[in-house]
Amino acid sequence: MPYAYETDGAAIYRQSFAMIRAEADLARFSPEEEPVAVRMIHAAGLVGLAQHIRFTRTFASEARRALQAGAPILCDARMVTEGITKARLPADNRIVCTLHAPETLDLARTMGNTRSAAALELWRPHLAGAVVAIGNAPTALFHLLNMLEDPDCPRPAAIIGCPVGFVGAVESKAALWTDQPVPCVVVEGRMGGSAITVAAINALASGTE
Repeated sequence: MPYAYETDGAAIYRQSFAMIRAEADLARFSPEEEPVAVRMIHAAGLVGLAQHIRFTRTFASEARRALQAGAPILCDARMVTEGITKARLPADNRIVCTLHAPETLDLARTMGNTRSAAALELWRPHLAGAVVAIGNAPTALFHLLNMLEDPDCPRPAAIIGCPVGFVGAVESKAALWTDQPVPCVVVEGRMGGSAITVAAINALASGTE
């Protein structure tokens, strides 16, 4: 006997977001933050994620403004770049991932660091006013924070700092939240990942849910 299930994609989204809003504690999020948080929760499949999401006060407005102005999106991993819905981008924004650039491996050896961290050195020409999306590597987030210690380093408009894992993930996100060099969002603890990071970008990129 065939299974009966919802086959309308738009209806699935509507029902999913309605369930999240019914079950999650979203009261502390501003009207600009709430749809971003809802999409992040949806991507994780975890209502309890709400209690771990932290936005700086101007993050949502600054990130949206940057995207609308055509800012590039700098991603630490291909899993992030591939998840961004390009049709939602407001200004045909350029999506940049330098992890697999030919020079990245040699840079990593010279620096004595991971490829994920070394790849950020290739972001420098694109960094000013960009939206940064780190959803995989804690070493990338740590290296970005070290780069931004230099007053001559270009400043991004906003940082989505959601690396996932057991080594360095908690610490790198705590460091971003403590330093707050620019407006940012983090998912506290070990949780995070590319899907959650992509969800934040897609929510920020378009006014429609």
